Amino acid sequence: MGAADFRVNGRIFATLAAESRGFGNLMLSPEQQCSFVAEAPDVFVPITGGWGRKGATHVRLVAVDEEMLTGAMRSAWRLRRERSRRR
Repeated sequence: MGAADFRVNGRIFATLAAESRGFGNLMLSPEQQCSFVAEAPDVFVPITGGWGRKGATHVRLVAVDEEMLTGAMRSAWRLRRERSRRR
């Protein structure tokens, strides 16, 4: 869809679809999203609507540091890898 995305086993776990608005996106579980938002609400923001209720999360690119982004991306990667193995 014209934006960079990151995949594991053919499934997207992160995108730069909202990069023009200053966000990256991670596909987390609702529980993971809640933890990341609680830990760093200035960095992690739930995406509005149904996608956000399912765990899709914006990452403010100017506010996130490398260590935090790496950890969040690993969480999203592991979740997608596990879910794709079950299918």
